[in-house]
Amino acid sequence: MLKVSNLEAGYRRVQVLKGVSLEVGTGEIVTLIGANGAGKTTLMKTLCGLLFPSAGSIEYNGLTIGSKSSAVRVRQGLVLVPEGRHILRRMTVYENLLMGAYARPDQLAVKKDIEEVFHRFPLLAERRHLSADVLSGGEQQMLVIGRALLSRPKLLMLDEPSLGLSPLLVRQIFSIISDLHKAGITIFLVEQNALKALQVADRGYVMETGKIVMSGSSQNLMDNEALRGVYLGGEGKKVVYEGDRSN
Repeated sequence: MLKVSNLEAGYRRVQVLKGVSLEVGTGEIVTLIGANGAGKTTLMKTLCGLLFPSAGSIEYNGLTIGSKSSAVRVRQGLVLVPEGRHILRRMTVYENLLMGAYARPDQLAVKKDIEEVFHRFPLLAERRHLSADVLSGGEQQMLVIGRALLSRPKLLMLDEPSLGLSPLLVRQIFSIISDLHKAGITIFLVEQNALKALQVADRGYVMETGKIVMSGSSQNLMDNEALRGVYLGGEGKKVVYEGDRSN
């Protein structure tokens, strides 16, 4: 579904991505882990069209999209939930959700999809007419995920969805990610909580200083002693997450 080859990108004269190559197959959850400053968010911005690559290619469903606008990519089903949530604070919860469907002409279907989001996130339904500004951090994350779902994503990219949340809310967010995957959405997950990310993902990549330095199945990455020491706090396959997709 998504194929990135030798991608380079950055900001003015600062090159951040240095020949990144990776793939996300249809129906997969693939995670990208790495420390702060590794280039993960820059990669996500480049994939969704907020930045344009200086070299390399991005293919989505067989089409080269590196020069396409972010609006075109959203209409094609490539949708980003950004780091930091970026809710529209002066708008209501309902209005925030409507913004996720700005490119859709099918207004009756949009209303149905909003009701499905409210069914998935009952707390948002209770607060539909309240300003998004009053939501808790966890509720805001649910809102931006719901807003992304209004774009009807085929590939949903999540950038640090658990950032700043309590352990209980982190568990809820990862349970939501698993549920979305079961509903048929392909997911590319960037996450500092490497253990949680690997426990829900099929495969993973490790990024350091703008380069992919390791890749493999989630289990193999969790079994890697060097990786456990750096990213998993010495933990790995012995830790069982309640929403673990493995058997």
